[in-house]
Amino acid sequence: MGSIMKAVIKNPDDFFPLLKLKIASKKAEKQIPTEPHWGFCYSMLIKVSRSFALVIQQLNPQLRDAVCIFYLVLRALDTVEDDTSIPADIKVPILKAFHQHIYDRDWHFACGTKEYKVLMDQFHHVSTAFLELKKDYQEAIEDITMRMGAGMAKFICKEVETTDDYDEYCHYVAGLVGLGLSKLFHASGTEKLFPDSISNSMGLFLQKTNIIRDYLEDINEIPKSRMFWPREIWSKYVNKLEDLKYEENSEKAVQCLNDMVTNALIHIEDCLEYMCQLRDPAIFKFCAIPQIMAIGTLALCYNNVEVFRGVVKMRRGLTAKVIDRTKTMGDVYQAFYDFSSILKSKVDMHDPNAKTTITRIEAAQKICMDSGTFSNRKSYIVKNEPSYSPALIALLFIIMAIIFAYLSANRPNKIKVTL
Repeated sequence: MGSIMKAVIKNPDDFFPLLKLKIASKKAEKQIPTEPHWGFCYSMLIKVSRSFALVIQQLNPQLRDAVCIFYLVLRALDTVEDDTSIPADIKVPILKAFHQHIYDRDWHFACGTKEYKVLMDQFHHVSTAFLELKKDYQEAIEDITMRMGAGMAKFICKEVETTDDYDEYCHYVAGLVGLGLSKLFHASGTEKLFPDSISNSMGLFLQKTNIIRDYLEDINEIPKSRMFWPREIWSKYVNKLEDLKYEENSEKAVQCLNDMVTNALIHIEDCLEYMCQLRDPAIFKFCAIPQIMAIGTLALCYNNVEVFRGVVKMRRGLTAKVIDRTKTMGDVYQAFYDFSSILKSKVDMHDPNAKTTITRIEAAQKICMDSGTFSNRKSYIVKNEPSYSPALIALLFIIMAIIFAYLSANRPNKIKVTL
């Protein structure tokens, strides 16, 4: 609650969205099932992705369980891939056979750190829950896990040299997630089966945003993490990828960053096409919130040397606004238009990729404008913050303290998971 108070001092307009987010988080924690294996899965989901846990709670119960297990299975697979202490001759066979392990209630593998180590050590809970899903869900999860594991295994021994390699890697680790979710949505009976191309773009847009944003964290990781910025892009600006983080290379680093962002923008049209065809409101919100977060993050990162100096991410209050206000496709068009306008305002026409960047932004904005659904809507980006008196801010703090005390008093007992 203290973090909310600090955020509200800087941006008072964030108060109610942050408060709603806090209440929703507490509600999600209370909805953790009592069965040991499901209790473990949903508790783990909150630990590895709190925001994901919030949007998944809105799905219908069967689909919610399937998406939860799908996410945890792929998180576990990703934990194996990311653990640089595992020799390739051990890691590759595990990745390739992972889709078989999810049927084995006794299988587990020691790797990862913190909550990811717990996930791997107690993976039998995930397998037990997986085996309770209906057959259509199991088959979709198995298929995507098999394809993703094979793709990850391929890139253990292969560097990302070209932009085609970059797209291929992102397809394996994220595009396939988009395909898998489309399969799960279809199996639930609520959505048609979307074309692979636009399902793939939904994943690529998110993955490329993460790769761009996490440059410094990944390059500084010990033991050294694998990097996925394609050589075809970064070699135009520096001799070694790590050179981008040095202050003397700031100008070239920003140009390279802008090149990477421009590459990611190509997926926006497919993402908007995918979202506008969704029919179920809960599935729509589940898909739309991460996509809006991605375009918002790209707008922050573009032309921003801080990507190479520290952490660049959307403030918590703005994230809360996105979660609170994203209800219709008109909201999505508004958000994409707003954030792409911010990005466009940062384009330096001397940048080597400026014309391509502008072209891709304007193409996305035209789709938003042609939709005719976002005019006069409340913007995600409040340009003129309202004036708040110290007395009103103090009153807000008192209200927050009362609500926090109420939530604490009604906090459920922690679930004990049997091993």
